[in-house]
Amino acid sequence: MRGNVLPISRRHWMQTTAATVCSGLACHPLKAADPGKAQIAITLDLEMSRNFPKWNDTHWDYEKGNLDDASKQYALAAGQKVEEYGSHIHYFCVGQTLEQPDVSWLTSLARAGHPIGNHTYDHVYLLAETTQQLQYRFRRSPWLIAGRSIREVIRENIRMTTLALQQRAAVDDEGFRTPGGFRQGLKERRDLQEMLIELGFSWVSSLYPKHANTPPGQKPDKAVLQDLVDSHAQAQPFVYPSGLVEIPMSPISDIGAFRNGRWKLEWFLEAVERLVRWSIEHRAVYDFLAHPSCLGVVDPELKTIEMICELVKEAGDAAELVDLNQIANSVTPS
Repeated sequence: MRGNVLPISRRHWMQTTAATVCSGLACHPLKAADPGKAQIAITLDLEMSRNFPKWNDTHWDYEKGNLDDASKQYALAAGQKVEEYGSHIHYFCVGQTLEQPDVSWLTSLARAGHPIGNHTYDHVYLLAETTQQLQYRFRRSPWLIAGRSIREVIRENIRMTTLALQQRAAVDDEGFRTPGGFRQGLKERRDLQEMLIELGFSWVSSLYPKHANTPPGQKPDKAVLQDLVDSHAQAQPFVYPSGLVEIPMSPISDIGAFRNGRWKLEWFLEAVERLVRWSIEHRAVYDFLAHPSCLGVVDPELKTIEMICELVKEAGDAAELVDLNQIANSVTPS
């Protein structure tokens, strides 16, 4: 069964009255969702980003959880904006953030109803094959993980974040997102699927599809924009044979656009609008992925987030703003 994934097209299973997902010899009925609504989610990863706020900023690689005040304020402002539309943002927290003197900004988000997910403690690379690949911090300070296997480091990084959220912020983590997105998600890693299930997670957000981009500073043309839509269409939620639900991240992320592509904000807005409109038209899932440390620099006025909310509002009964728990509940075996 290793690497054998049973994809569940939301559009397909919404159109059937007895949809099932099979894992091994057992088949489990899926909970039905409203077939008339697209599910649009806004998610923000709470971490510092290389090249932001200044292009020569690279030290964040070693302290991903050391959020600056600007990122915290943007996270709060974004949450308040989405609250105005009657919904919430799904945040993913790097556990190291909980070591900072003040975490009241995070607890206020949780009290307002925004789910806080687990993003590992040190922003570790789950597909690492050597300890050197796990995280820049461990490459520079190998004694921090001396004597432990890759699996042990990853497991502890996830477990510690759960504990940190509980003990420092009185928050139970809701869902898990891998640092970085993988073209195949965890399709080839049944062991990681099972690890997450053992740690109490029913869903993961790990798949970020391959898609076209532009040379730095070049405006995306119709071909690039269409490729984004095509890639997004193939990155809809599904269930792994282990029973773990996958909620892919939708292209293009703010990092992909503003670091890799060096796009202008208006180019990004055009791409995001196309993706949201396609999702509404096809009653699909859209999982907007961004980082306050990046998006807050290039879009301080929250134009992207407000545009997404307005598009959903204009769609009426055709779409709803949701968090990833709501998406996961649409495809979790009952």
